Amino acid sequence: MAVKILMVCLGNICRSPLAEGILQSKLPKDKFIVDSAGTGDWHVGQLPDKRSIAIAKKYGIDITNQVAQHFKVIHFENFDHIYTMDMSNYKNVLNLAPNEKAKSKVKLILNELFPGENVDVPDPYYGGEDGFENVFQMLDEVCEVIAKKLT
Repeated sequence: MAVKILMVCLGNICRSPLAEGILQSKLPKDKFIVDSAGTGDWHVGQLPDKRSIAIAKKYGIDITNQVAQHFKVIHFENFDHIYTMDMSNYKNVLNLAPNEKAKSKVKLILNELFPGENVDVPDPYYGGEDGFENVFQMLDEVCEVIAKKLT
């Protein structure tokens, strides 16, 4: 049975689609399923932000098959690991957790690199192009750590 990992950000169009694509590229597809969702629902059904698509493509990752979805309580049942991009989304996800087992699946993603420091992956949505490059590099580094832990 495949290990299922969910990446979560606010709108599911910038950070979490990148994290999904990057981690997918580092794990064997027959043993792992990686998906993403947003705590907000205003982008449901949309492709990732064109800047996320472009930065992923620059590094050989295609995220154009992704469609934004809204994080729901059922995700706690369907996923083994839930990584949030920032403290705000971490709290929002925890608030939806039906029990302690569900809460134990949720981690702030950069705590995998900086344990206990609660560092946020900055939201590049309102920034310039370099914001997407910086976010890609952060996520690439942390996804390498996660992939090594999981394999």
